[in-house]
Amino acid sequence: MLEVSHLNVRYGAVEALRDVSVKVPAGGFVAILGANGAGKSTLLRAISGLARPDSGAITLGGEAITGLKPEAIVRRGVSHVPEGRGVFPDLTVAENLAIGAYARRSDHAARYAKVLATFPALARRERQPGYTLSGGEQQMLAIGRALMSAPSVLTADELSLGLAPVIVNQVFETLREARRSGVTLLVVEQNARLALKFADYLYVLKHGRVVLEGVREELGRSAALVDAYLGV
Repeated sequence: MLEVSHLNVRYGAVEALRDVSVKVPAGGFVAILGANGAGKSTLLRAISGLARPDSGAITLGGEAITGLKPEAIVRRGVSHVPEGRGVFPDLTVAENLAIGAYARRSDHAARYAKVLATFPALARRERQPGYTLSGGEQQMLAIGRALMSAPSVLTADELSLGLAPVIVNQVFETLREARRSGVTLLVVEQNARLALKFADYLYVLKHGRVVLEGVREELGRSAALVDAYLGV
């Protein structure tokens, strides 16, 4: 479904990603692990068009999307949940969700109803501005807004950041539900145990490179994961 091949991204003199290759199969749940500064967010930003690669290729369903503008990538089926949620604080829940459907306006009502059914807490706060929501509710709103574009691939950056464990589990169970409905998932996460619980396949980034990859069962038993992830 989504393939990143030999991707290189620089910020000035800083090499954020070096020869990174990642594959996300259709219907899969892939997690990207790594410490702060490993290049995880840059990878998602490159996929969604927010960071321009210096070289390498990104394909969606076999078609190149490298270097396309973010709105064009959304229209092709990739939706991005940014780190920090990115909720519009002065807009209501309903208005935030409507913005998510901007690139794909057909079937808006049906998608809106489905998002509210998935997130009952948002249904109870449709007319409230974003800033009045709790951290967990804002994260749900960010995911719901991304789902409003009817993506085939959903990328999400650090969903667990700043949330209580019980809320984190609710958020990730929602991702499982999205996957059941046919959405392919690529999630950046610092919490290795959480990623091992939900993802099928994992990549570990360190200093902008993929240093380890494998299926959940293998990495869950691997001392190499600890070495690569913690830098021991």
